Amino acid sequence: MPLAAFPKCFLEQLCATREMSVDQWIDLAAQFDVDGLEFYWGFIPPEAPAEWERLRKRVEQQRRTIPMMCYSSDFTQPAPEQRRDEVEKQKRAIRATAGLGGKYCRVLSGQRRPGVARDQGLRWVRECIEELLPFAAAQGVVLVIENHYKDGFWEYPEFAQRMDDFLELAGSISQTPWFGVNYDPSNAIIAGDDPIQMLEAVKHRVKTMHASDRYFEGGTLDDLRRIEAQPQTGYASILKHGVIGRGLNDYDRIFSILKKAGFNGWISIEDGPDPATGVADIAESAKFLRRKMREFGLP
Repeated sequence: MPLAAFPKCFLEQLCATREMSVDQWIDLAAQFDVDGLEFYWGFIPPEAPAEWERLRKRVEQQRRTIPMMCYSSDFTQPAPEQRRDEVEKQKRAIRATAGLGGKYCRVLSGQRRPGVARDQGLRWVRECIEELLPFAAAQGVVLVIENHYKDGFWEYPEFAQRMDDFLELAGSISQTPWFGVNYDPSNAIIAGDDPIQMLEAVKHRVKTMHASDRYFEGGTLDDLRRIEAQPQTGYASILKHGVIGRGLNDYDRIFSILKKAGFNGWISIEDGPDPATGVADIAESAKFLRRKMREFGLP
């Protein structure tokens, strides 16, 4: 089972302020015990095959790959033309994933906008993903839907955040090698669900995993629900990412279930709550995950 790293703590510098370049992130990551680097759509040029190839080669020089693209599709846009635009944007991300040498591209349901009914929103998302599957297959890219909380640049949380919504959505998508689940145990906790119960429900469709740990600082899950009632860009300040193995998740149970299910996909470290300590945190998380992977026979 290969291990990747995702620059969660550096997304602001990579995508918003541009204080950090992708090349600088690649160089920083050279010190981690990982096999690949997960990329985020916001820090790569959208239509630049030559640049995709250059970045791929830069990572390959470290004897690593770029296996995954973290993309945030927003298919709950009320207007049909907006959803059409989201489908086209996702196609760009799929092309970029293939150009970078990747095999997996994330899809999300979209934002939980006020006024969008549950059944209507789930239908919109299903239609968009079904339309994308032939395109993804032609590019050799697997779409993975994440049980997600909220993109850091969104106003509203994930539409299919809660387990019953997520399971209904994932279950409605065609059974195909080109679609699966990107499992994130922390996001289940944030949704108020049991991450083990979520994993048991999707274990045979898990293609990739975001390894993460979360904790609350100065608040509770009930406080988070109250904060979400008012739209705001990004995460609530009480919600923190932490070093993996020090938070709320039971990785012994998680890896035991994955092992029994025959999982052999990528695990990506989603860690680093603070840019000042992010490099050290990711390194510690990588050590923890490597140890657990060996312990449970997940090479």
